[in-house]
Amino acid sequence: MEANVLITKPKKDSFFLMPYISHRRPSSARRSGTRPPRAPKGSKQAINPSRYVKAANPAQTADYTAQNAFADFAIHPLLKNNIAGKGYKMPSEIQDKTIALGLSGRDVVGVANTGTGKTAAFAIPILNKLMHRRDLRAIIIAPTRELALQIEEQCKLLAQNSGLTGALVIGGMPMGRQVSALKNGANIIIGTPGRLKDHVKQGSLNLGDCHMVVLDEVDRMLDMGFINDVRFLLDLLPDGRQSFFFTATLGPEVSTLIQTFAKDPVTVNVKAGETSDNVHQDVIAYENKPQRLDLLHDVLLRSDVKKTLIFCEMKYGTERLAKELVARGFSADALHGGKSQGRRGRALDSFRDSSVNILVATDVAARGIDVIDITHVINFDEPHSYNDYIHRIGRAGRAGKIGHALTFVELKPAIRF
Repeated sequence: MEANVLITKPKKDSFFLMPYISHRRPSSARRSGTRPPRAPKGSKQAINPSRYVKAANPAQTADYTAQNAFADFAIHPLLKNNIAGKGYKMPSEIQDKTIALGLSGRDVVGVANTGTGKTAAFAIPILNKLMHRRDLRAIIIAPTRELALQIEEQCKLLAQNSGLTGALVIGGMPMGRQVSALKNGANIIIGTPGRLKDHVKQGSLNLGDCHMVVLDEVDRMLDMGFINDVRFLLDLLPDGRQSFFFTATLGPEVSTLIQTFAKDPVTVNVKAGETSDNVHQDVIAYENKPQRLDLLHDVLLRSDVKKTLIFCEMKYGTERLAKELVARGFSADALHGGKSQGRRGRALDSFRDSSVNILVATDVAARGIDVIDITHVINFDEPHSYNDYIHRIGRAGRAGKIGHALTFVELKPAIRF
């Protein structure tokens, strides 16, 4: 990826660009419901192993030539300087086609794969308006804590020295600190649906004065069962708001939500095929669990295996596998819902900056992972459904790169009569 294109790859900043009250330390307080109760899973879908085998077939697209440079956009000088100061000159396609629309006040629907720079596509118009109008507020809703944290990092970068304030409103962190940030008049509120709803119900969050709203990864949000919480929040926003909806897919449920809550939106579709089209897919057959672990060991020793995301079905298995890999000399960590938010954040940061190059995760915990340089996804445990499989392997092959997915499949003994 070219260094002068503004596509989010969050870093652990040594300086704070906005006086955000985020407090990434884990909370000892009782965690509020940040995710709707998950319906009990039935038995696993029987997936024919042949569906795990497919050669990569990336969409053939010409390199995009931006029609604008960042310097050409009519944005606040401080915002322009912050972008230039990071060495960014030319926008990505979604940024080039969305920023001007956002600056004009239009509602925007952005359809793009992860890793295309969509965070800056909505953050730049929003921050520009807030820098000119300090009396306004914006709310950004994300499906997971991890994604909310990444959006917060990007907003900090873009709003350096602006004096804008913000509140990170996610589960796993103290409600009291979030209440203080909200009552102090945060300009930008970034949160997950469940925790935002908690604050509304207890009276610490008034959405009636939020004149800009972003729903990022709408399709994933609805897949996770947040539709009722999202509708609850959107119903409380003022009629004259500006709305941004970003999604990788425009299914019926997503389209209905947009039609209900957006006002004459402009749709910008820059999606070029499915992310999974960029992924080589294959299986590894094993006869017993000890052999499976040894086979995984051998795969991880291959020179082409750089940054690897491994999926396990259960929290306990995730932790146990990560510890086993560390004992075998690999650099690995685990990501699952049983960890505190602080430990989850540190594990993800270490994976993102390559302090560890193997992350073992459950499906739910991995939903917030947005790391564009994952080379391999390994399904140590088979997914619950084929849809889950597609979500898993989509973590590789991002930003136009070719990724690899390997799925362990147990050989069933033949039945003899």
